[in-house]
Amino acid sequence: PYAWASRGLTTLSLASCDAADYAGGARTLMEFARADRGGFLGLTEVVRVMSADNFFDYWTRLNHFTPAALIAFNGSVLRCAPHELTGLVTLVLLATTLPGVFWTARAVAGFSSTASLWVAALCGVSPLLWYAVGHVAMGQLLAAQAIALLTWAGVAQWRAKRARLGGVLALGYALLLGSYNFMLLGALVPVGFCILVIAVWRGEGRRFARWIAALLLPLALAGGIFFERIAGLVERFQLLDRYDFGWRIPVLGPDGWLGLVSGPELRAWEFFNLHRGLALLVAAMLAWAFVRAAREHRRAAWVAGGLALPVLAGYALLTVRGETATSNSSYNAYKLFAVFYPVTLPAFCWWLTLRGSRRLTEWMVVAAAAGVVLLGNAIGSGMIGVRLATAPFSVDGELRQLRKIEAMPDVKSVNVLLPDMWSRLWANAFLLRTPQYFATDTYEARWHTPLRGDWDLTGGILAVKPTGDARRQLSPRFALVDTRAPTFLRAGFGDGWHEEERDPKSGATWRWTKADAALRIENPQRTPLRVVVTLDGWSFGERELTAVGADGVATPAQSLGAQRVRTKFTTVTVPPGGSVITLRSTRAAATPPGETRALGVCVFGIELAVARE
Repeated sequence: PYAWASRGLTTLSLASCDAADYAGGARTLMEFARADRGGFLGLTEVVRVMSADNFFDYWTRLNHFTPAALIAFNGSVLRCAPHELTGLVTLVLLATTLPGVFWTARAVAGFSSTASLWVAALCGVSPLLWYAVGHVAMGQLLAAQAIALLTWAGVAQWRAKRARLGGVLALGYALLLGSYNFMLLGALVPVGFCILVIAVWRGEGRRFARWIAALLLPLALAGGIFFERIAGLVERFQLLDRYDFGWRIPVLGPDGWLGLVSGPELRAWEFFNLHRGLALLVAAMLAWAFVRAAREHRRAAWVAGGLALPVLAGYALLTVRGETATSNSSYNAYKLFAVFYPVTLPAFCWWLTLRGSRRLTEWMVVAAAAGVVLLGNAIGSGMIGVRLATAPFSVDGELRQLRKIEAMPDVKSVNVLLPDMWSRLWANAFLLRTPQYFATDTYEARWHTPLRGDWDLTGGILAVKPTGDARRQLSPRFALVDTRAPTFLRAGFGDGWHEEERDPKSGATWRWTKADAALRIENPQRTPLRVVVTLDGWSFGERELTAVGADGVATPAQSLGAQRVRTKFTTVTVPPGGSVITLRSTRAAATPPGETRALGVCVFGIELAVARE
């Protein structure tokens, strides 16, 4: 998908802005010493999170350290910038998950080499993990590898009483602490539950206690190396409790456990109720296979099933909570399911063992099911790949132009007022040597504060143009505006607008008006300013449009039709302080066929040019 989307190295995302966050951390680790407090790094009022009062400590203590460190390490070796490697490293992490899946299927579940290779291949084309790639969820993929290591080592430690697996366990703990340290308490639950049942059944309580000690002792070594990650664990749980991270993700049924979903949104296949048939078929084959294993007294079946049961119970609990509450518990449910997927997938594929029954009909059913499942996953992941190739969020050439700002000696500080979070976060990553302020909470360690910057970094549909050289155009989309200029003012969208829309192919953005549409104006000067409003757009239906200032005086009406044109209004007076300019239409908004919204004017750009005296 990356090769289709761009000729050069870049980073893409379907919706999440985590990629820019990781890149900011990577650049911090690549270019700055721990004691550096210059530029954005030491801007305490903006970056303070819990006990971390600077950007460097925030990454080592509270955020996903290891993904950012991997980007920084590879970027330093390969001489690549973080934005060039963040997406690529995510794909590498997906690939490095597969050996752990193979080894779990082979050594824990007891599958044959052929079946284990098939399970690993299935994981490699699973939409459940390609969804993580599409949203650049590097921490999730690292946590999945860590849990696979811990689970395999835990089972091996029980089976071989004198196994020396402390190094493997310490590595698993280190990977987990550096990525999803909040998963530390739950990482051993499946393997612990599984071994506990076995120990209780056999009456081996003392052996179970020794096994627990053998599992936890390496944690001391990993915790010593990653001491700050241990120290920040309580604070991380407090952040998770305080903020409702994520978004709603559809519930996965038995068909979804095997990745039989439609792709970019992980929705079940709805046409002809296909998902119900698939779910029943998967459930029937699993029941058939586990009943057969019970008759044959196959211990590996109980190990595989025992590893999956706690995960499914937690997933069900979070899913029910998400359906009954306004929180994004379904997002947490997906994360839980995905990080344990390398461990639970062999259990979901236990029906593969039916191929060894020496019954031709069963072998043919299993072979057909294996082909259908693999094809269904490839189709779902292919849909994600196609969407990713035309991703709505990318680090394009215009966004990279923001790096020029750090080389401008007269730009001492910046108010990052870009309208979308993706651009704001990448601007932050590109400008770490420059103090930055935000009007809204953009992400953790990027809190809103008074806008103390000497320049406003603006972009998007709305452009303010003071007189003289107070505006510095960086690209067709982005510009710097000098806040100290005598004709400086700020503008934003008020009531009467739909959300911004974007064409990922052309990069064009636009907003529809609902009816009358307001522009909020902030004039910090002591005297009124005269502003010329120019609108670039077209109208759904012929209409006349006027610009009405805060004094109620309307400009002469201008006609708009179905053809995109630039429409220039006469001057509007903007008083000191806050005020509103209203774009007033003589015709009500209408709902076109196939739409649910009432649409008025499609606006590609609005310029507010301060008139010279």
